[in-house]
Amino acid sequence: MGKASEYDFLHDTHEFIDYAARFTDHPTGLIEQIKTANSIYKFNFPLRIEEGRIEVLEGYRVQHSHHKLPTKGGIRFSSQVDEREVTALATLMSFKCALVDVPFGGAKGGVKINPRKYSVEQREKITRRYTTELIRKNCIGPALDVPAPDYGTGAREMAWIADTYLAFKPEINAIACVTGKPLTQSGIAGRAEATGMGVYFGLREAVGVKKDMQALGLQTGLDGKRVIVQGLGNVGYFAAKYLQEDGALITGVAEYEGGIYDADGLDVDAVFKHRSESGSILNYGNAQNIEPSQKLLEFDCDILIPAALEDQITPENAADIKAKIIGEAANGPTTRDAEKILIDRGIYILPDLYLNAGGVTVSYFEWLKNLSRVSLGRLEKRHEEQTSRTIVDAIESASGKCLEEHHRDQLLRERSERDLVRSGLDNTMITAFAQMHETRERKNLKELRAAAFINAIDKIAISYMDLGIFP
Repeated sequence: MGKASEYDFLHDTHEFIDYAARFTDHPTGLIEQIKTANSIYKFNFPLRIEEGRIEVLEGYRVQHSHHKLPTKGGIRFSSQVDEREVTALATLMSFKCALVDVPFGGAKGGVKINPRKYSVEQREKITRRYTTELIRKNCIGPALDVPAPDYGTGAREMAWIADTYLAFKPEINAIACVTGKPLTQSGIAGRAEATGMGVYFGLREAVGVKKDMQALGLQTGLDGKRVIVQGLGNVGYFAAKYLQEDGALITGVAEYEGGIYDADGLDVDAVFKHRSESGSILNYGNAQNIEPSQKLLEFDCDILIPAALEDQITPENAADIKAKIIGEAANGPTTRDAEKILIDRGIYILPDLYLNAGGVTVSYFEWLKNLSRVSLGRLEKRHEEQTSRTIVDAIESASGKCLEEHHRDQLLRERSERDLVRSGLDNTMITAFAQMHETRERKNLKELRAAAFINAIDKIAISYMDLGIFP
């Protein structure tokens, strides 16, 4: 699932922006400002691997847009990290945040390593030293730049970042310097599944539009839709899990070691357990092994979800894609040239700019929680319980009947932080989809991606104009 060395992710990203900008009235200078990265930090730092052996590692942090602060974006540990990739990802973050009305500028970071080749202790050294470099350059902090997990990192690395930052800056809001932390370290319930859950919400909205589904020859709703997922990491797993729970049939799963396919459907949790125990997705039950895994992208299905890395659907395989809907759960999985082929073939693409926004949305909730220093719902929890009980008592008194047990339980059930996070994310994805879809219809566009970029450009442009930078 690697990317071709000649592929230029940043060039493609700029082409997407330029194309969308043609449908706006903003001056060229403003569009160039919106496209351009404000700050690019590249640095090298040493890591002592063992006695007498030192490696010099390459790190990056790109703050793409300062139209809103703090900037926000993940940190990835990958051997594919380079300046242009990180800049492209930071650029997408600016537009992603604007699209879903999360008040951050975009950023991204990375260290050029294969994390599988390093021990836990070595990864901790790398993470803490990387954080120290960010602190020295004044590009991390609750009001400046707030990292999060990305490919190759997770809650553990975010805890190391928070702890390192606190050692240098023991301030009252210091814990808000990073999101995606463990719950025990002021994280938020629901962050781990946020991006995958956002993918589910976005696809649910898309397949609910009767006109669009009729054009594809599909019924509305997720029930019975055949889904193939590329990548069974955090995003792919939760996306597949929630889709399956809503009636979709997961027929294929691809990973770097290969793929598996079963037309009768796969049990997502069982597949995940099999991979955890065996170290490979292959040889699961009665499923057919598919090698290389890229072949699985060309299998017949209703929905294809690339949830791995960028540059997965290219001009080389776009003509062979049989899915009717592509849900871009990863960042940049479809190249610009491939999209043209897919659109001409009538394939419906839900762009990464929208579909991948669940992570940053819930990161925003975590950041707010950290700044307020109180769990979501804690202040109003008891009041809501009493109000719900009063409503139940009033209904039963007026009707002279007791409510059915499941109705009563639903009304009286305590709303947890995870429930509130899910509700907030659901509302965010519904609103952003409606705005994006309306723009596509109004502008008579074929691509939802162009509509998403138009909406984001308009929102970022307003911020710059309000700052007085542009008339």
